[in-house]
Amino acid sequence: MITVALDAMGGDRGLGATVAGAALLSREDAGVHTILVGDVAAISERLDQVAYEPQRLTVAAADGCVPMGASAGAALDEAPDCSILTAARLVSDGHAQALVSAGHTGATILAASRVFARLPGIRRAALAAVYPTEQRHGPHGDPFALMLDVGATLNATAEDLAAFAVMGSAYSSIISAIDAPRVALLSNGTEPNKGTEAIVAAHQLLKGGSLNFAGNIEGLDIPRGTADVVVCDGFLGNVVLKMLEGVSDVFLDVARSASGRKLQWRMGLAMLGDGLQELKRMTDWKSYGGAPLLGVDQVVIKAHGRSEERAVRNALKVAAKAVRGDLIGRTRSGISALGLGES
Repeated sequence: MITVALDAMGGDRGLGATVAGAALLSREDAGVHTILVGDVAAISERLDQVAYEPQRLTVAAADGCVPMGASAGAALDEAPDCSILTAARLVSDGHAQALVSAGHTGATILAASRVFARLPGIRRAALAAVYPTEQRHGPHGDPFALMLDVGATLNATAEDLAAFAVMGSAYSSIISAIDAPRVALLSNGTEPNKGTEAIVAAHQLLKGGSLNFAGNIEGLDIPRGTADVVVCDGFLGNVVLKMLEGVSDVFLDVARSASGRKLQWRMGLAMLGDGLQELKRMTDWKSYGGAPLLGVDQVVIKAHGRSEERAVRNALKVAAKAVRGDLIGRTRSGISALGLGES
């Protein structure tokens, strides 16, 4: 059984979502045990209101949590026994094998960085995110591809980008069941000499290596699904991710607005009904649960701040799947094969 420590106090929806999500998973999956970390009395009160399998859920005490708008460093310093730090320590001490939080992103990254060690050869951690694509990925037709970094490391060196490629490939191979994920560098041209100095140098590091390296791709290739894993620095990745989220939201908002204006538009939207439903399904972040923080020596999944019951359940499932697939071991092997960190 895989044990996952869940920051029960994190997220916009609070205990209502985290407890319900963990309870739902406990009724469905006998292979996952969840430790709900936070205010014991409040968690227990919530558990009394839902159906769950007692043998697959336990509660661990923590003192406070990091508010969503707080400064991550200051909040962790002021509350050393808060839910995210306590949950991380449970993993570090061997009581759990993965950490999940829908709470403050910066606090989750910082807590993981403080409590866990970085893997050998990895200088900076990367926060990955999935995004919808036109092409399907893997044997199960996964409509999502992976992008990293999207905010943990704003300025990345060539070695950082190469490490991101290894980490992203390992994660994609486990979660999307792709034997050899197509890995690409995001640049302003497909030629090997295009991009910043770091991108050009990273291209040389990855070329001819053990990864299924597809070279450089441009921004237009991202939604097409040309690559299974897109590698970039955190500044660029965060901008691109927010743009992709905004485009899908605007498209759906425009469709809803148009449906109430003219009969012709309503008729046209009715004809596009199946396509709009597919777009909605593809852009539904609840279905994938969360995004991994890669580079530390433990499995960390950051769920969306707005996660509700189903999204929390899926984040816990993803964490357990990453543990079962030996994400950390595969990453170690990939980093070693690429020769990163060698003097």
